[in-house]
Amino acid sequence: MAALRLVGIAGSFNRPSKTCALVEEVADRAAHRYGFDRRVYDLHDVGPSLGSALSRRELDDQAKGVIDAIVGADALVVGSPTYKGSYPGLFKHLIDLIEPGELRAKPIIITATGGGDRHALVVEHQLRPLFGFFMSHTLPTAVYGSDRDFADYKVASKPLSTRIDEVVGELAAFFPGDVIVAAAE
Repeated sequence: MAALRLVGIAGSFNRPSKTCALVEEVADRAAHRYGFDRRVYDLHDVGPSLGSALSRRELDDQAKGVIDAIVGADALVVGSPTYKGSYPGLFKHLIDLIEPGELRAKPIIITATGGGDRHALVVEHQLRPLFGFFMSHTLPTAVYGSDRDFADYKVASKPLSTRIDEVVGELAAFFPGDVIVAAAE
C-alpha cells in the first residue's frame, strides 16, 4: 500500500523564510503523527517560468512537477507570507494555475506569517475564501505566526506550537486509521 502524501507549499521566495519554517514544522508533525510521505516546496522550487506563464502548459517541467505534487497530494499545508494584508501575487498566480476540481474535498491546513498581529486575519479573510472557491476542506484551526513566534527561523513560542498541534490533530477526521505513530507513543 502506497504511503499517503502530504505536500507543503510556502508562498515565499526568501531563504531562509519564517513561512517555509512554519510549513515545514506543520508538515513534519503531521508526517510524524500520520506516517505521511511529505514534501515541502517554496516559490524558488517552482522556478522562474511561473512569472511568465499564462497557463499551465507554458510552465517548465520543474514548475509542472510542483503543481503535479500539489494536486496529487492527499493533504496540503499551505503557507503564505503576508504583504499589506494579503498573500503575494506570485503565490496567487501559482494557485490560479490549478483547476478548481483538482483541489475539491482535499484537506488543507492554512498557515501564514507576518511581522505582527495586524496581519493575523489573512488566514480567515484571504486564504480560507481562496481555498473555499476550490471546495477544499480547510481545517477549522488556521495557524498564524508573527516575528515574535520565531527564533533563528524555527518555531519558538509555546502558543504557536500548541496551535500547530491542534490543527495536526484535526487531520484525524480525514485519516483516522492512519494515526499510527501518535497512538504507539
